Amino acid sequence: MNREQLTDLIKRKRSYLCVGLDTDPAKIPSWILDQFDEPVFEFNRRIIDATIDLAVAYKPNIAFYESGGSTGWRSLEKTIDYLNAHPGGPVFTIADAKRGDIGNSSMHYARAFFEKMAFDAVTVNPYMGHDSVEAFLSFEGKWAVVLALTSNPGAMDFQTLQPQLPVLLEKFGIRTSYWKKLYEVVMDGCIQWGTTDNLMFVIGATQTEMLGYIRENVPEHFFLVPGVGAQGGNLEDISRVLFNKHIGLLVNVSRGILFASSEPDFDHKSRQAALAYQQQMESLLKQKNFI
Repeated sequence: MNREQLTDLIKRKRSYLCVGLDTDPAKIPSWILDQFDEPVFEFNRRIIDATIDLAVAYKPNIAFYESGGSTGWRSLEKTIDYLNAHPGGPVFTIADAKRGDIGNSSMHYARAFFEKMAFDAVTVNPYMGHDSVEAFLSFEGKWAVVLALTSNPGAMDFQTLQPQLPVLLEKFGIRTSYWKKLYEVVMDGCIQWGTTDNLMFVIGATQTEMLGYIRENVPEHFFLVPGVGAQGGNLEDISRVLFNKHIGLLVNVSRGILFASSEPDFDHKSRQAALAYQQQMESLLKQKNFI
């Protein structure tokens, strides 16, 4: 799925909602745990069925599946297969794996998610440089979603530092009158490696004061934005600042949709939560004349 196709999907569904499938077995309703051999997949299936007409993307956080060993991986495989075959699709699928290795290791990670499980995108940690990103950019129709400025409190430990790195800046052909923050150097470098059809960035919704500046300096690429809802990010504020001429925005909501209720009708409550986001998104898209 390229940028044009993703944009068309957003317009068709009148939504740029990404549902984060951070499926914690400890939070799944107890009756599902008791009645089903693969409760994680059963929970995901019900969430998908309840929300697929409202969401354009789904993002399983791989940690919640890896922790379950082979059973967890089987649930992940069944979830992505279910998404890819769902009559309510297509949807854009993101493996939130935050991989960051190099060489053959990186290529095998890419093959695992793109070939074996047919995800559209993988989140990538660029700390090891070009070697850690290039494998994910080598698959036609697939995306690397690079961590840039994240929503967690620890983002301030490194990502906003202003190292004096003239050699690195010159390597990327960057001329500047001030020292850029580390996340800016990362984004400037990654833009040289990919295109607007295979590279997007993770930008945390909680980094409110920096969002406008980031969009101004990276005007064409899609952003995946976590941190709305439980983490405090405001959908309207980030949308007005981060929309570009192609829309260019996916907003992820996890806990606020997944665990809207623990009652037997939890999927109905999840749908209500997703619908509220979709309706607000539709209104914001109309205001910008995207639909």
